[in-house]
Amino acid sequence: MSQQIDELLNFAPCGYLSFTDDGLIVAVNFTLSELLEYPPDHLSGKTIDAILPIASRIFYQTHFFPLLKLHDKLGEIYFSLRTKQGNDIPMLINAVRRQQGESFVNNCIFIPIRQRIQFEDEILKAKKVAEAACLAQKQAEIALRQQYDRLILLGEITQRIRQFLDLSTIFEVSVREIRQSIHADRIGIFKFDPDSNFSDGEFVSEAVVEGFDSTIAAKISVHCFGGQYAASYQQGRIQVVEDIDKAELTECHRDILKRFQVRANLVFPLLEGTYLWGLLCIHQCSTPRQWQESEITFVQQIANQLAIAIKQASLFEQLQQELRDRQQAQQLLTDRNQQLALTNAELDRATRLKDEFLANMSHELRTPLNAILGMAEGLQEKVFGEINQSQIKAIQMIERSGSHLLELINDILDVAKIESGQIKLDLTPTSIAPLCQSCLAFIKQQALTKRIQLEIKLQPHLPELLVDERRIRQVLINLLSNAVKFTPEGGKITIEVSREQQVFPTMRPTDIGMGIKKYIQIAVIDTGIGISPEGINKLFQPFIQIDSTLNRQYQGTGLGLALVKNLVEIHGGKVNLTSEVGVGSCFTVYLPFADDTEGALAVSQIPTKLISESHQPEQDIPHLILIAEDNEANIMTISSYLNAKGYHLILAKNGQEAIALAKSNQPDLILMDIQMPVMDGIEATQQIRLDPNLVDIPIIAMTALAMSGDRDRCLDAGANKYLSKPMKLRQLETMIQELLNARGETDGTT
Repeated sequence: MSQQIDELLNFAPCGYLSFTDDGLIVAVNFTLSELLEYPPDHLSGKTIDAILPIASRIFYQTHFFPLLKLHDKLGEIYFSLRTKQGNDIPMLINAVRRQQGESFVNNCIFIPIRQRIQFEDEILKAKKVAEAACLAQKQAEIALRQQYDRLILLGEITQRIRQFLDLSTIFEVSVREIRQSIHADRIGIFKFDPDSNFSDGEFVSEAVVEGFDSTIAAKISVHCFGGQYAASYQQGRIQVVEDIDKAELTECHRDILKRFQVRANLVFPLLEGTYLWGLLCIHQCSTPRQWQESEITFVQQIANQLAIAIKQASLFEQLQQELRDRQQAQQLLTDRNQQLALTNAELDRATRLKDEFLANMSHELRTPLNAILGMAEGLQEKVFGEINQSQIKAIQMIERSGSHLLELINDILDVAKIESGQIKLDLTPTSIAPLCQSCLAFIKQQALTKRIQLEIKLQPHLPELLVDERRIRQVLINLLSNAVKFTPEGGKITIEVSREQQVFPTMRPTDIGMGIKKYIQIAVIDTGIGISPEGINKLFQPFIQIDSTLNRQYQGTGLGLALVKNLVEIHGGKVNLTSEVGVGSCFTVYLPFADDTEGALAVSQIPTKLISESHQPEQDIPHLILIAEDNEANIMTISSYLNAKGYHLILAKNGQEAIALAKSNQPDLILMDIQMPVMDGIEATQQIRLDPNLVDIPIIAMTALAMSGDRDRCLDAGANKYLSKPMKLRQLETMIQELLNARGETDGTT
């Protein structure tokens, strides 16, 4: 019996299709497969979307399937199916929903509208005698054609909505087509004023029969409609009024409708998501009207499509605005980048000019200082002959003044290096106690001159610090020198060193001090003149002295404490100051240390070759030294000193001469000035190192530039050692002797 039913269903004169709630086709009869031009069983397992054109798909999603789920059955529903070749066939559909196990199956019967029309025509011809039936058939045909036309119209409007983003064009087409389809007197689209809380708005599009007033641009205050209207529309409800005189309306509402000659109306909300954008209004102005369900359904479908168009246009406008904003932001970013590039170029130029100025200033100041200090040193060592006690004192004064000037130059250059980020730390494990003791020894003579008592207090078992010893020595000597300078005769200076645990919230993290809370505290305490609270704020600024009268009483540039602060901070530390006028001051330096540096770190002691105090060459044959230098004062200073020490000298005044003399004389050592005419010392050194006969000759580079990177440039060019002018002649001679001794050992000579 079941097989007979299946065969009967499979070859029935109407199409049959069964699908799940997910839209999956589970059964289709031969009639429908043939009608849609598919092989038998080809559609099973596909989704229903495969046979639905766009308009039908929208109708299925928004109307057909929701109503089927709600009522479990539908009858006399019209929409099109699409064949395999892409042709649309209008269909009349009856559907029923049944539960199978835990799921539901939706069974549909499809009758092609053209086939239905043919059937009805045949029935009409066969039953000419039945006028009532014929009239009913004609009405059904009209209704069917109306439904079909409206379905086609809905598809066309939907297609236009997909093609256009201009709301005015979409509205104009929609109101015109709706009016022609349902033969209403006026179709209007009303938009709420976004800032009116649904109390004001205006009609923005309209199609109206000639003879009735236009509503376009008419401002309407709808607050008299009552708050329930907007709330109802926001929930998606429609308003159906067949006769305004008989409907339950507020008088205000009725008066506004009569103002526009309305006798009956339909109102559909236009929702942009959940926001009530406006209303689609259908007005019958000539007479009251009984609205048909098919008309309401049709207009509701149009309203749904218009809501999609509004949302789509809103999203497009948002996208356009975002694009405009992004373009403006991009242009602003481009402008700012260009301005930043110009600013950076100016900064680079200013930095370059500053570096050039500092380099030139360093060279121009250090060159004469080299001669002054070198001559003073040579005179004191009696290189030029015996001198009396008065002359010694005068020369010592010259040396002290020159050394002070050199300190000022070095301070200025150090500040410039720190500000430009050029200073580099040479971090080594350092014992703090010996460092503090050596710094006290350095200022001991100054303190004795003023009868100032010096004291040091060291906490036992202090850990070693990972610091740049030369820079921390510079910090402590600066603080101690200031203490001596501003402490009156008979005063006292104390240096206290202890281990502390503190947290400084404002301390910037560095690669040394990040996350460390343990510090070595070095306090320099004096009984000097003291500093007022107002002066403390200025104290660590470069070139600032808190009282201009002090500048005349105590010499200085005001750079020392600025250097102290910067050098400590780049170590990850901090400087604090407490002071009382007339009592004294306490400068406290906090330097961080990590747990793994606690205790006495074992630092290997590298044996150092001792050099005799006389620094006299030990060989019988004097060494030959080539001096490449163009400054006459420096030539005289260096040559006089080295001649007195027993060296033989030859002189070149530029790089080319140095290369030629090196090739012809094969000197034991070369002193190479960097800044020379014709060819500078860097290039000359490089050329010498390319000659196999000269490659092993020691070269000491000498420069008055003393800028960041000078040492590396000289060593990279091939120099063995580097000295910054002005230099100590004894230091120069010691370096010469070390290099000569090292070369002698390599050559197997002494």
